[in-house]
Amino acid sequence: MTDKTIHKTIIIGSGPAGLTAAIYAGRANLKPIVFEGNQPGGQLTITTDVENFPGFPDGVMGPEMMDLFRDQAKKFGAECFFKHVTKVDFSAKPYKVFVGEEEYLSETVIISTGASARMLGLKEEEELMGYGISTCATCDGYFFKDKNIVVVGGGDSAMEEASFLTKFAKKVTIIHRSDVFRASKIMLDRVKNNPSIDILTNKSIDSVNGTQKDGISSIVLNDSVSGEKSTFVCEGVFYGIGHTPNTAQFKNIIDLDDNGYILTKPDSSLTNIPGIFACGDVQDDHYRQAITAAGSGCMAAIDAEKYLEDNSI
Repeated sequence: MTDKTIHKTIIIGSGPAGLTAAIYAGRANLKPIVFEGNQPGGQLTITTDVENFPGFPDGVMGPEMMDLFRDQAKKFGAECFFKHVTKVDFSAKPYKVFVGEEEYLSETVIISTGASARMLGLKEEEELMGYGISTCATCDGYFFKDKNIVVVGGGDSAMEEASFLTKFAKKVTIIHRSDVFRASKIMLDRVKNNPSIDILTNKSIDSVNGTQKDGISSIVLNDSVSGEKSTFVCEGVFYGIGHTPNTAQFKNIIDLDDNGYILTKPDSSLTNIPGIFACGDVQDDHYRQAITAAGSGCMAAIDAEKYLEDNSI
């Protein structure tokens, strides 16, 4: 099926970036189409309490906040579909966006497909994500005041998360599957010199003990040298093993950096292809916050509107 309508803008992906772009594009009368993807609402849908987004002094549940974003976008004329874009064709205008066999045409495309936190593949992740397991220290560290927590990983991300979490936790323990670290020397030295951080090497997490009601009580560690298992008491597990940008369908089509993030021009959402814009975590591997994603979604919609005006479309 081909939708013969040539849309003003199509937004691929949702979350704070995509839905904010939809709000602004809708208010600009661009009648945006939003394909929300496999995880409508983005990473916030696996977040419980959000306490650092302005305007919610008492906090808000992540999924609830994304529902509010979506309702606001629809109010201004955005059409939101829980569909996953499987491929794109940006070789000629109008640009083509495919959902399986369905084809959609658009003068501009805003990409906000986000990034997915890397997981360990534990069976408890689905139940306890947001209930003791977290992928974002700056988002959730506050909830672990005076608690014993662990950070998994051996790179700079893990070292940064561990250092940040010492502001709240009673004790932070880094768990790394090897005794060789990928982290830079300066980051590793900073961690080793911090009395609030311990390091356990040659250990990996075998399972997590806890419930949604009571949170996490302990983890089971596996020693990669001896094969022995042991129980480690803690109340929180933070993953510091990085993120993977959701850009598989854009490889060899749009310029990506070495880690797969979409490259945008300085102080803008512009990509290397005119009329194609990117916002949120798909092009931001540094801040990765809901508020910065929303801000970049606003930028992308304004950039798209200006592009259409400049080209008299």
